[in-house]
Amino acid sequence: MTSLDSSLPSIVIATRESRLALWQAEHVQALLQARGHAVSLLGMTTLGDQILDRSLSKVGGKGLFVKELETALHDGRADIAVHSLKDVPMELPEGFALACVLEREDAHDALVSPHYARLQDLPAGAVVGTSSLRRQVLLQALRPDLDIQPLRGNLDTRLRKLDEGQYDAIVLAAAGLKRLHLQERIRQIFAPNQMLPAAGQGALGIEIRHDRQDLINALAPLAHQPTWLRVTAERAVSRCLGGSCSMPLAAHATLQGQQLQLEAAWGNPEQAHAPLVRARASASVTCLADADALGQAVAAQLRAGGAG
Repeated sequence: MTSLDSSLPSIVIATRESRLALWQAEHVQALLQARGHAVSLLGMTTLGDQILDRSLSKVGGKGLFVKELETALHDGRADIAVHSLKDVPMELPEGFALACVLEREDAHDALVSPHYARLQDLPAGAVVGTSSLRRQVLLQALRPDLDIQPLRGNLDTRLRKLDEGQYDAIVLAAAGLKRLHLQERIRQIFAPNQMLPAAGQGALGIEIRHDRQDLINALAPLAHQPTWLRVTAERAVSRCLGGSCSMPLAAHATLQGQQLQLEAAWGNPEQAHAPLVRARASASVTCLADADALGQAVAAQLRAGGAG
């Protein structure tokens, strides 16, 4: 075990108390402890965890999962907050910064079902659960004959509702299932040409107060630049189109050397049979500003196609 270095800042991590959020915080805790920091956790329940009877798009968006954590940072009760990046609003409040993006886990969506191995095996009228407008419009494009119903709650709650028979199948992020060693529940990993992932899906971001240069220095070794470039482009698409979970938008980037390719899709949940608006572009990128510019270009393509 690495010994603590008293010259390094001790760090308190604000975290939601779901099993997946605690895994994420403990993962960052272990990485920082390995570098000599003393690290403790401050568990919190957010408004997003409390409101489970309405869709996120109707009650304020994914920012409901981070506001209490940001308050703890602002008040000095915590130093950093670890987020699933797809839950982080595209524009952070004044005084806060995204200090670090860690290496990405599997970014794709996964089908979980006790009876069906693939989406195409589901019978017409089968009930599929998802909490995401993005997944709703992509599922409608793939299988307009399915009955897509809302599904809220943390990962364990969603799996319990499936096992109780409330749904024939549910769609979840593969990353969360793999992080909690639940990959045996996955029946199908969707390829991007089937279900394009959400911006930032599978990546962890660390938020701080922007004036904490000591933490910026401490977190720098944990950053994974290829992931950061990819999610910066993805999040730029979402930011340019209004960037909330009420936006049925997908954005996914891949990086080969310095060539970043970005694909995005937008659908209208009120018009189930309307075709998706799609856009794609690539560019050579060497910095976050290059990646952001690529995202803006793809967002402009989507708007020209009728998105937004």
